Amino acid sequence: MNSYEHTYAVIMAGGGGTRLWPVSRRNRPKQSIPLISHESLFQTTVHRLEGFIPPERIFVVTVSEQAEELRQQAPGLPYENFLLEPAPRGTASVVGLAASVLHQRDPQAVMAILPSDHFIRDRDLFHYILRVAVDVAQKDYLVTLGIAPTFPATGYGYIQRGESLPESFNYPAYAVSRFKEKPDEAAAREMIYSGDHSWNSGMFIWKTERILAEFSSQMPELKTALDQIAAAWDTPVRAETLASLWHTLKNETIDYGIMEHAGRVAVIPAAGLEWSDIGSWDALFDVIMPDQYGNVIASEHLLPFDTHNSLVYGNGDGRLFVTIGLDNIIVVDTGDVLLVCQKDRAQEVRRVVENLRDSGLEQYT
Repeated sequence: MNSYEHTYAVIMAGGGGTRLWPVSRRNRPKQSIPLISHESLFQTTVHRLEGFIPPERIFVVTVSEQAEELRQQAPGLPYENFLLEPAPRGTASVVGLAASVLHQRDPQAVMAILPSDHFIRDRDLFHYILRVAVDVAQKDYLVTLGIAPTFPATGYGYIQRGESLPESFNYPAYAVSRFKEKPDEAAAREMIYSGDHSWNSGMFIWKTERILAEFSSQMPELKTALDQIAAAWDTPVRAETLASLWHTLKNETIDYGIMEHAGRVAVIPAAGLEWSDIGSWDALFDVIMPDQYGNVIASEHLLPFDTHNSLVYGNGDGRLFVTIGLDNIIVVDTGDVLLVCQKDRAQEVRRVVENLRDSGLEQYT
C-alpha cells in the first residue's frame, strides 16, 4: 500500500485570468479574489488538499508581484514553499522549475500539478482519484485527469482515451491516444459523440524523476537551464542565477512541450467531481446556485424586474443595481469599470484587455 509520504502538491498560481476582467486585474488576478465564496479560489485550492497532503508538502509557483498576497492568504504554508518566477514563461517552465527543486530535495517525489483557479465540489472523490493517480504514476506513467465533457467546448483541450492500462488499479485508467488542442465547434461535437474523449483538466500527476527525463529528451535547453537554477535554489546565488537564465527560457505549455509527444501517458476519467475552471463569467452559472429565474446574483443590492438567465456582480460598495428586461446578459461593476455583455460572448472579454493594453490604458487592466 502506498503511504503517499513522498507525494507533493504544486499549485500553479501565476496566471492573469483576463477573461474575468474587470474583477481580475494584473495585480490581483482571479485566483486571489473571493469570486464564489468568502475564500479566494487559491485558498479553496489549498484547503481542498487538507486530509491528503500536509502543508509542508504543498508548493506554490507564482510570479513575484503576486507572492505576498498569496502568502497572506495561506499563512499555513511554509515561506520557502513559494517558488517565484521572475516573469511568466508558460506552464512547461512552471512544471520544470517545481520538478527540479522538488527532485533535489526528495528524489522519490511524486508531484500533483494543480491549477489555482479550479472549482471542485466533491473533495472526497478528488482525494480518492488523486490517490489512484499517484499509484498509476508510481508505475512510471505521466498521468492526467480527464473531465467528462458536458457541451462542445472550444476553449478546452481534449484527450482521447485508448486501451485500459494493463496494470490493476482501484479506478479506471487508460492509455492516452492523443491530445487535441482547443478544436472548433464541429470537431468538439464529433469528439463528444465518439464517447472516448475527455476535457483536459490541466491537472497532472507524475514522479519528478519521470517528468525530468521527458524534459531531457524533449526540451533539453530548458532542462539544462533548470538544472542550473535548481542547483542554485537553496544557495545565496539563487536570485543571480534566476535573473541570468529565466528570461532566456522559451514560453511554452507543458501540453505542447511535453505531453503531446511523451510515452506512457495515462488518463483517469474524473467524472463526478463537479469541476469547473472558472475561466470566464459565464462559468459562474455552473458553480453558483441561480435564483428561480436563472439569475446569478453577486451583489448586495439588486432590484431585478423581468430579468432572466443573467449575472450581476458588484464590488460590495453599496451601489444599487436595477435591471429591467434583461435576458442572458452579464453585468459586472468594479467602481472604475462597468462591463455589460451578452452571456454567450463572455469569452471575448480577453480581447478587451488586449485592446486596453494596445491603447495605452493599462491602468484598467
